[in-house]
Amino acid sequence: MARTLHSVASALDVLDVLAAHEELGVSAVAREVGVAKSSAHRLLTTLVGHGLVEQNPETGHYRLGMRLYELGHQAMTGNRLRAVALPVLAELRRRSGLTVQLAVPDGGDVLYTERLETTLGVTLMQQTGLRLPAHTTSSGKAIAAYNPAFADARRRLGFPARTPSTLTSAEEFDRVLEETRRQHGALSYDEARVGISSCAAPLHGPAGEAIAAVSLVGPTEAFRQQGGHYLQLVVAAARTLSGPR
Repeated sequence: MARTLHSVASALDVLDVLAAHEELGVSAVAREVGVAKSSAHRLLTTLVGHGLVEQNPETGHYRLGMRLYELGHQAMTGNRLRAVALPVLAELRRRSGLTVQLAVPDGGDVLYTERLETTLGVTLMQQTGLRLPAHTTSSGKAIAAYNPAFADARRRLGFPARTPSTLTSAEEFDRVLEETRRQHGALSYDEARVGISSCAAPLHGPAGEAIAAVSLVGPTEAFRQQGGHYLQLVVAAARTLSGPR
């Protein structure tokens, strides 16, 4: 049983490694996962057999398979929060003209599970499912301010900088969380990507803890001019989704 569980864990590690790269060869996968090349080959062969990984016939390298997309789509379709949130997110996009996102906590990061792109025709992010460290995003701060376990998870992982504007200490993090609680939402300027800023507000669970966040993201120049207005819009939308408290 222990050996089977170890193999499952190694297979999941392989998927994580491939998720971070466009393609990798067997040797690179073995090195990243920390297993022998023969073990990496067995794991990849098994994953290919289940459609979770596919092999590029031209390069011989491996990449994530379409079966993962199918499973992810099924999970998203069955997500009740997403189903309830979509009409509110669409209205928020209409009112703001900005890209709207729905994020959930995962470890010390936020995972964006839904994104409605801006009506301005400018693509700001690459894809739904983007993962970012909580301290670099308004969504992460909005959730952490009302979810102590999530905030602690980020503290344990530290605060690496992604841009010159990223906060990089626990003291800064705690100060921003206190500010977030005062204004019921968070603002983030250039912290995940230079030129892109955002604001977010938390969605609360039955016990009052933050379980997700809704955010607006757009050019920093727009947020310098209308950040307060955007924050009001996103706080109102989050309250609609959270219901009375």
